[in-house]
Parts: sequence; structure tokens; C-alpha cells
Amino acid sequence: MLENLFKGLFDSDLQTVISVPDFLLCLGVSLVIGILMALAYMYRTRYTKSFVITLSLLPAVVCVVIMMVNGNVGAGVAVAGAFSLVRFRSVPGTAKEICTLFLAMGAGLVAGMGYLGYAVLFTLLMCVIFVIYNHLDFGTKKNSKRFKTLTITIPEDLDYSGVFDDIFSEFTVSCDLVRVKSTNMGSMFKLTYNVLLRDTAREKEMIDKIRCRNGNLEISVSNQETVGTEL
Repeated sequence: MLENLFKGLFDSDLQTVISVPDFLLCLGVSLVIGILMALAYMYRTRYTKSFVITLSLLPAVVCVVIMMVNGNVGAGVAVAGAFSLVRFRSVPGTAKEICTLFLAMGAGLVAGMGYLGYAVLFTLLMCVIFVIYNHLDFGTKKNSKRFKTLTITIPEDLDYSGVFDDIFSEFTVSCDLVRVKSTNMGSMFKLTYNVLLRDTAREKEMIDKIRCRNGNLEISVSNQETVGTEL
């Protein structure tokens, strides 16, 4: 009676029906895999509650989908198209977020195919490697504290091309003007530079000299970060 309750309306005698215990076993293992991946992702990483919950549930969702379309080529193609639409309905994320989502989908796919041992082994290995890379700060830019984003406000009558070259040559190794923006009804300009400081201890001295040049208008210095939507 229980088997008939979970039997598909369009199932035939030639098709193998997934038993309820097997379904629950695959689903339970997928949920455990999702929790392990979420815990690994939370280690030394900025995260949001919504993303962690999504990451912990994604392997179970993929597992169920794969179990339902297993052996059905037409349904498999339709599901692949549905998954591809998710990319265009979501906000772009960082490379780390995209990678963990693919890991979760891969683990759920393996579990959905019935290879629970391989799914757990894959998850444990990838989580350990993920945590080790984060612990070692693998891929972190050397001397990252010296890379700064400098924003300077100047009056409109001051020619910004080359006006701070002598100051930058003294205090920076390299300097790139990345953006010019008019502000305050066009009476001022905001200049944004990406700079590599020679010595972080002389940062205030550099700002004081810039203040004398731009009429003591607003100046801001921040750490240079990679844009979140870029890979």
C-alpha cells in the first residue's frame, strides 16, 4: 500500500520505482552533505544567512531531481534547461559562491545517482581542501595593505590631469586614475585612483600634501578590493 502511494501515475512495469527507504536515505545523506558544505564555507568567509541556508539545501534538491529523471532522457534535457534559467534569475555572486554552488550541485547529483559513498567522500575531500585554502589565505595578493583606493575631491577650475603627479611619485609605486565624476551640480570633480603605496606609515603625510593642493576638500582612502561580481 505504501509503495502504491508513492508510485508515479505514468510509471509502467518496465520502469524501476524508487523505494521509500532508498529515497529517504539519499535525501538524508544529501542534507548532511549540504550542512558539511555550509560549515566549510562559513570558515573565515563573509556570508549571509540566506546563502548558507541555500547551500545546505541545494544538494538535497539536486538529489531529488536526479532521482526523478534517472533514465528519462527527455525529462533530463528539460531539467537541464530549467537549471540554466536559474543563472539569469539570480544576482551575480563572487567566484567563491559560484564554486560552492557547483560543488553542492555536484554532490547532490552523485547522491541522486545512488552513489552515496562517493557523494560523502567527494564532500569531505572538497570541504577539507576548501578549509585548508581559506586557512592558508591561498591566492591572497602579497602586500595587500599597500594597495589603496584614493578618492579626491577637487574644484572644477583645477585641471586634474597631472595635478598630483609629483605627490604620487613621492609616496606611491604606481598610480592609475580609474574614474572621474562631476559632483555638487558640476562645481567639483571626484577623482578615483588605484595606488600602490611605498610605505603605509606615510599615508597621512601624503593626504596632508593632497589637502594643500585640492583646497582642503574631501579625501578618502580605502582598501582596494576586487569587485564582487568578477571571477
